[in-house]
Amino acid sequence: MRAMLCRAYGPVDDLAMGELPSPSLAPGEVRLRVAACGVNFPDVLIVQGKYQFKPEPPFAPGGEVSGTIVEVGAAVEGFRVGDPVIATTLWGGFAEEVVTTPDRLLHRPESMDEVTAAGFALTYGTSYHALVQRAALAPGETVLVLGAAGGVGVAAIQIAKALGARVIAAAGSADKLAFAREQGADETVNYSEDGYRDHLKELTAGRGVDVVYDPVGGDLLDPSLRSMAWNGRYLVVGFASGEIPRIPANLTLLKGCSVVGVFWGQFRRNEPGLDAENFRRLFALHAEGRISPVISATFSLERAREALAVLSGRAAKGKVVLTV
Repeated sequence: MRAMLCRAYGPVDDLAMGELPSPSLAPGEVRLRVAACGVNFPDVLIVQGKYQFKPEPPFAPGGEVSGTIVEVGAAVEGFRVGDPVIATTLWGGFAEEVVTTPDRLLHRPESMDEVTAAGFALTYGTSYHALVQRAALAPGETVLVLGAAGGVGVAAIQIAKALGARVIAAAGSADKLAFAREQGADETVNYSEDGYRDHLKELTAGRGVDVVYDPVGGDLLDPSLRSMAWNGRYLVVGFASGEIPRIPANLTLLKGCSVVGVFWGQFRRNEPGLDAENFRRLFALHAEGRISPVISATFSLERAREALAVLSGRAAKGKVVLTV
């Protein structure tokens, strides 16, 4: 099968199209014909050897797939040949086929096409888990979404609004802030300009924000943490800036706030029943037209390097997807 291959850990530019043997199928596994694959920041990290999981090269990156089941191994229940599905595979998705296990599969709802489905599971699964289980977000609370124009940022805005929250979107340019407003943000703030904290103070009448959703990290943590309300929850979602910040513990004391880690992949493994309920609710919200990924760009499999460069350069608005 054709695949975009990482033959050794290193820069994204070293990826190259190649051939891999069609993966064998063991009992308890299914084979998918890949239709599309979401492009996400962990794909960059896994190619560089900086992610929590380190597959043995050569491998194809890509952990968020939509496709169709073409073969079912022995002892598999709940899925059959021909089923349209979404798969979260950690890696392997930048290829024509992928083999995985049923616990990593979701039946693709009728309300979603293949490209939309490829941009849904990781961002919306992460954001829903973050806001519902980790932040216990309540209607009327204020959520500050950092990196608001990215895939998880858009998902966080839409989900927070569906849960009845007020959303302040934060990004680094006027066009990204305008895009965030189109996704439902009530207010916006540019964190690349002076007066970031003063603007947040003004927007919250001096009270601060109840929840910070932070997939960016780096220099944004300190001023955002200082802008929290009493009993606030700071959600550590990721480090798209490339820098893992140090947390000033004295601020958590002074603010009476919590710093909460969000690791959706581990949540899925530890609490599969609750994750399945999350997706039942998410698919219902999508069918109602209240949430949907914004696919800002699609690339062919052969152009995967370009897609990853758009993402790592923080030029993307919404989701980037490969079509296979």
